[in-house]
Amino acid sequence: MDFYQYKDGYRYTSDVMFLYDFARNFRPKGDVLDVGCGCGILGLLLKRDFPSIDLSMIDIQNEHIFLADKNKNLNALSAELILGDFTKYDFNKKFDFIVSNPPFYNEFTKKSEDKRLLISRYSDFLPLKTLFNSVWQNLKQKGSFIFCYDARQLEDIFIACVTAKIRICDICFIHPREGKEALLVLIHAKKDSKSYAKIHPPIFVFDGENYAKKAKDIFKRADSRSVNCE
Repeated sequence: MDFYQYKDGYRYTSDVMFLYDFARNFRPKGDVLDVGCGCGILGLLLKRDFPSIDLSMIDIQNEHIFLADKNKNLNALSAELILGDFTKYDFNKKFDFIVSNPPFYNEFTKKSEDKRLLISRYSDFLPLKTLFNSVWQNLKQKGSFIFCYDARQLEDIFIACVTAKIRICDICFIHPREGKEALLVLIHAKKDSKSYAKIHPPIFVFDGENYAKKAKDIFKRADSRSVNCE
């Protein structure tokens, strides 16, 4: 699949590829919402693999909705596109699955960037507690929330889950390479679940100077290519 991206704007990273592959394990069905969809890559990859889902994608930035619409049409996929703030938007339904690659950099890492990039990257604009409370409000009973986040903020994730009464069911850590600490965590949580958490085997991005086999398999399965859009 080809995806338009702005040459100088926010561009997706390998994080979303690992999140996409992780989400596939839970076989999304029914009503699915991609929060902070950006160019639409996460939701549209899932729509390609699970064509029966009813996909909605929301983003607070008009530039992203414009790209997501172009990418939806480019790949001949159907989805409802919503320009709005997820934490305030009044949906006309609840969702079976909510997926998100939310902004997770914090104020301690903030650098001087334009407003569009700040919104896409920094949690100031979508705090964990606010995100989780909105997820709880918009999930169906037993609905799933699948997302990725900075692994170093795991305690904050746990606190947000407990506060919002969403239970973590699956965890997978992504490491740059074997022997290095995890920088990304993939999480599957459920509303009103009583399941114990399952810790999946870690994924290593690199093996030496090359991508590790698991990472290469994930990128091959995603089969995505970027097309610059001015």
